[in-house]
Amino acid sequence: MTFTVEIIGKERCLLGESPLWDAEAGLLYWVDSMAPAIWRYDPFTGEQSSIPAPKPIGSVVLGRPGELIAGLADGVYRVKLDTGVFTPIALPDTLAPIERFNDGKADRQGRFVTGTMAMHNETGRIGKLYRFSAGGAWEVLPTEPIEIANSTCFSPSGDTLYFADSLRHMLWAFSYDAKTGALGQKRDFFDTTDFSSAPDGATVDAEGYIWLALVQAQKLIRISPDGHLDRVVESPAPFCSCPAFGGEDLDILYVTSISDSGGRLKTDVDASGRLMAFHGLGVRGIAETRCFL
Repeated sequence: MTFTVEIIGKERCLLGESPLWDAEAGLLYWVDSMAPAIWRYDPFTGEQSSIPAPKPIGSVVLGRPGELIAGLADGVYRVKLDTGVFTPIALPDTLAPIERFNDGKADRQGRFVTGTMAMHNETGRIGKLYRFSAGGAWEVLPTEPIEIANSTCFSPSGDTLYFADSLRHMLWAFSYDAKTGALGQKRDFFDTTDFSSAPDGATVDAEGYIWLALVQAQKLIRISPDGHLDRVVESPAPFCSCPAFGGEDLDILYVTSISDSGGRLKTDVDASGRLMAFHGLGVRGIAETRCFL
């Protein structure tokens, strides 16, 4: 299949993550975790702008119109897009001193599911998987300890949660009660060891296939709902980090990338740290659910 890749803008993130398409506004958001900010791109005007974040930021999801919900280092915040003000919603008291929030997504009912990891230069399986719901209520989901929470996404029906602990090279699938949010049986879904890469960010397309960024392999892969490799797509940026579908027809795959993670991932390649748009992949995504926390 013939596709093209557009490198968007000139701004380079240190650690680009969490692309998010707002279908109502026709805007794309993503974050720079290391030079903490929320970036915004208008594909119709080409304009890029940013909102500085007060702390390291792991992910963003849609909130009420005019708002985003952000997972900062110590908890979940409401972000007013017109003023750039961050207001805490929930600051869990279960975080270790060296623990911060990382990857996250909204489930199909509008709850925010996000995991944690050890902060820069720290190691250890101290992370947890959290779910935040209306009113700022939160709970820790029953998973084994996590080193780097990543690859969070949901099946089209919302009855499966995909999730990875990156350093184990395994994407898992959990049964997920769409009504109650209860986490059920876990199964190994896809092993990335053969690609010599940890799994990073992920999203699901309208056919239920998972698109996964292989950050160290410079590839995106598409995995079938039964866990088989369907497609491999090369990335111009060495460290592609997270995909999300956007555009008027949800047929553009936007992908973030890394120029300097502050650790092992660093490159001066021109595309690194920049936003990429993959056109002509022949698939569409699913509009993200808003979180009314």
